[in-house]
Amino acid sequence: MVILFVAAALAALALLVGLHRYAYLRLVRDTTSGPGPVRRLGAAVFVAGPLLMVGAVASERAGAPFWLQRTLSWPGFLWMPLGLYLVLALLAGELVRPLLRRALERGAARQGENEGPAPSGDTATAEPVGDTATAEPAGETVVTEAVAGEVVAGEAAARPDPSRRLFVSRVVGGTAAAVAVGTVGYGTYGVLRGPRVKRVTVPLAKLPRSAHGFRIAVVSDIHLGPVLGRGFAQKVVDTINSTQPDLIAVVGDLVDGSVKNLGPAAAPLAGLRARHGSYFVTGNHEYFSGAAQWVRQVRELGIHPLENARTELAGFDLAGVNDLQGESEGQGPDFGKALGDRDRTRACVLLAHQPVQIHEAVRHGVDLQLSGHTHGGQLWPGNFVAAAANPTVAGLERYGDTQLYVSRGAGAWGPPTRVGAPSDITVVELASPEA
Repeated sequence: MVILFVAAALAALALLVGLHRYAYLRLVRDTTSGPGPVRRLGAAVFVAGPLLMVGAVASERAGAPFWLQRTLSWPGFLWMPLGLYLVLALLAGELVRPLLRRALERGAARQGENEGPAPSGDTATAEPVGDTATAEPAGETVVTEAVAGEVVAGEAAARPDPSRRLFVSRVVGGTAAAVAVGTVGYGTYGVLRGPRVKRVTVPLAKLPRSAHGFRIAVVSDIHLGPVLGRGFAQKVVDTINSTQPDLIAVVGDLVDGSVKNLGPAAAPLAGLRARHGSYFVTGNHEYFSGAAQWVRQVRELGIHPLENARTELAGFDLAGVNDLQGESEGQGPDFGKALGDRDRTRACVLLAHQPVQIHEAVRHGVDLQLSGHTHGGQLWPGNFVAAAANPTVAGLERYGDTQLYVSRGAGAWGPPTRVGAPSDITVVELASPEA
């Protein structure tokens, strides 16, 4: 097991080094005419970037002093998407590079044809001097020189023009850098401005007419930490409250850090307002951050933790199970405890952080499971990776008689950046067939 882990770590390191070397060669070496300060600066950037990235992840997971986490997080985590989209843009540029080079060569060839051949001098047009026998060798000399000139010109045209090659590298590299920076900039702005509201109507066969139109504000994956702090938490609270929900469901991954470091950042959550209150279940990141302390903390903030528990509301049951990561601490999900003795003629809504818990939900007759965890992939093409690990990446899907809704989440883990997976807070409106 240890050998496999070491081998995987070495393979990941080799891939990381290889991709950064490729990006350096294309963006720095190929776009500069020779050694100098620009190349040295470029080399420093492509060494510091991955080191800061590794340092940001390691400091968070190791529980380093919070000031150090905050110092490393912004540059380190932003290098993740920047490096990703630099490499993707450069790989796309490999398809453009030969086309651009060929277009330049054809343009140069047409320009040479328009200029015409150079004059051959007086020798070709001079009148013969002396008898015919002595004039013919002179003509042969002129033809030979002309042919030799054409051969030399052809060899020169066949050789790559260094200035042309440099121009192509600069165009492709500059475009790739602009695309990567623009993509990351816009994706970061999308996270920092706060999540947008989505509205989804979910019909439940067992829901009574009295509960028709019941609105649940679903928020997941806020990920308060060294990057997203108190100000972001306040934006989330304001957005949720603006929807005037009947109930608020916080479905895990609230934080990335300890209560000591992030208690003040989470304080605005005390301002959540809903007619039937706010409820919370743990996500996997809570177990990296001291789950027991955070359960106590959210209770003090006025949010009700559902630790493998259920509460009966007018019209349906609301249940919650712990995240799968809790199994490492003997606090994993217990569907029997949360759902085993309930009245199955009543509709049931389950809060469970990870979509993969849907299979247990189906076995226990749950009508609707509300989840997060996937971030919708967060950074394209991460959605393909998320799809391989989760039954549903985002949105509403049906599994037998059970429906699963997966939110893309309000915040972001690691880089405060989303590409192709905008953040959301979803208002799920329950519908009764009797209405």
